[in-house]
Amino acid sequence: MAVLATFASAETYKGYEMPPFQVFEARQAYEIRDYSPHILATVEIEGSLQSAASTGFRALAGYIFGGNATGEKIAMTVPVSQIPEGDRFSVSFMIPSKYDLASLPTPKDARITFETTEAERLAASQFSGYATGAVLRRRAAELRDILNRDGITIIDGPRYAYYDDPFTLPWRRRNEVAFAIAD
Repeated sequence: MAVLATFASAETYKGYEMPPFQVFEARQAYEIRDYSPHILATVEIEGSLQSAASTGFRALAGYIFGGNATGEKIAMTVPVSQIPEGDRFSVSFMIPSKYDLASLPTPKDARITFETTEAERLAASQFSGYATGAVLRRRAAELRDILNRDGITIIDGPRYAYYDDPFTLPWRRRNEVAFAIAD
């Protein structure tokens, strides 16, 4: 049974800013969320899912921890997002909402790019534990099957999201698999 929740929104997780979204509908196995535009810092990485996530995180963390033209430290946000693209992965952080593209310092790492996302609708399924490649692929397949069963049109994905640091106990971790879907 679906529950309409148009007034629910998320702004932070454990004190970290998150991409702005409203839960359009909460279902048993997933939420349908409407995301507002926001700025992403992204790096494209080759390798396995785990090595790309680690390498991408380090590059982006270097930027926000002062690895930029001005040495400015930029607040951490969540989640770290990862999108498979063939044999490569896009790894992204959201830039805090106080910035716009013109006010961001230039990264020292030339692999880092910035973009403002479009508003979009995602179907997201949350889970705890270790987000290994096998777990993520299984969770993505399960969500894809459920969305197909529910007659929801998938536009792209999967997208993976990691909310907690590596030292967080597995049962306390928040991970997500999501697909962009048609309105």
